[in-house]
Amino acid sequence: MSEFNEFDQQGSVPERNTGSIISHAFEMYKGVFLYGLVIMIIFFIGDFVIQSITGYSSWSGFRNFRDFDGDYSNFVRWNRPGVSSYYSGYSFLGILLSPLYVGLIYIANKFNTKVQIDFSDLFIGYRQNLGNILLYSLITTIIFWIALAMCFLPVIFVYPLFFLGYPILLFENATAMDAISKTYNLVKENYSVFLGTAILGGLISISGIFLCCVGIVFSACFMEVAMYSAYCAYLGKPRQITNK
Repeated sequence: MSEFNEFDQQGSVPERNTGSIISHAFEMYKGVFLYGLVIMIIFFIGDFVIQSITGYSSWSGFRNFRDFDGDYSNFVRWNRPGVSSYYSGYSFLGILLSPLYVGLIYIANKFNTKVQIDFSDLFIGYRQNLGNILLYSLITTIIFWIALAMCFLPVIFVYPLFFLGYPILLFENATAMDAISKTYNLVKENYSVFLGTAILGGLISISGIFLCCVGIVFSACFMEVAMYSAYCAYLGKPRQITNK
């Protein structure tokens, strides 16, 4: 069981602009990226299991790019055997691991406030407000897939509207619907800042793929820390959570 104690005076808060939020997130991420690495290792293990079960390799389609000679009309990923089963399992895996993303946000808060971090902190999402975290992840996953089905571009504009959901679920112990409502109403009033933050955060998250693809395990979780920094900027430093 956990309780919320008053937050001490340590810890920084970024200004309400994209540059300050990303800079703050980068400073936080330098101190917690190893926990993000753990999340990505767990994710890739789960992804490997899903690929083994479905018989679909998410990377195999890229191997023959050099043979297309500029004509990618033959590259039809969505018609390949096992693709629907794979992406269903992929989405389910993302929902199951969503409490780990919440845990990384919790660790970022501890790092920001100079509180000792324990490895078990990464799993706080499985101990607190689990049902609402999973429900929130399910709802937003459905929304993102609908946006993706309309073309990739809508996802870019929809994603920022849910940018503060995970921090709200953690620090305010909110229900899934309250978290959706609060993040939507706040973001729409400051949309340009959150759009810029989401785009830059996303670019940083995928930047590791350019380091022989392996580097993405070190950078992929930057977005969750950016969510924490954005929460601090617009809703203030959260109260520290302690376990009883």
